[in-house]
Amino acid sequence: MNSDREKLAAIDRPDESVPNEESLIVLPSLPWFALHVRPRYEKQISQNLQQKGFEEFLPLYSSRRKWSDRYKIVELPLFPGYLFCRIDRNVRMPVLTIPGVIRIVGFGGELTPVSEEEVSAIRSIVKSGYAAEPWPFLKVGQRVRIMEGALEGLEGILLKSRAGSRLVVSVDLLQRSVAVEIDAAWVKPVK
Repeated sequence: MNSDREKLAAIDRPDESVPNEESLIVLPSLPWFALHVRPRYEKQISQNLQQKGFEEFLPLYSSRRKWSDRYKIVELPLFPGYLFCRIDRNVRMPVLTIPGVIRIVGFGGELTPVSEEEVSAIRSIVKSGYAAEPWPFLKVGQRVRIMEGALEGLEGILLKSRAGSRLVVSVDLLQRSVAVEIDAAWVKPVK
């Protein structure tokens, strides 16, 4: 009984019970991984991950959809068919056995984590309240088509510059090119 009283007394003495900053051990957090899941199962899988105690992140955006008789605002995934989860590489079976989970994204048979900075950036966008929506992934050097403005329909190669984005159009016969500054929101990839 004395030991219990001593423990309670130690709690009342903060100078003895609170460790100093040097003695605190900071555990590294698990890396984020992208889970490839069945389309339209993202929310259900997110709930299953939470119930199993995993830290998950399903970025959503609001979209106005039309039904035959009305319009409705619905929450949809920013990355359809994908969500993020913190996973220990060695303990992945509890995640893979959730119905609807197809695989953990990786390359060459190895799981590939998503950078903490990228997940933080997406979280910041979602929390900001600004309108966000899925957008085609555009790489510098990719062939794109301008979808609006005076140059609508024009195809070329997307480049980045200090001022923004540029479209390079080439005349193969002359082996010459011309670059024009454009708004990156005007282009979409050519398939």
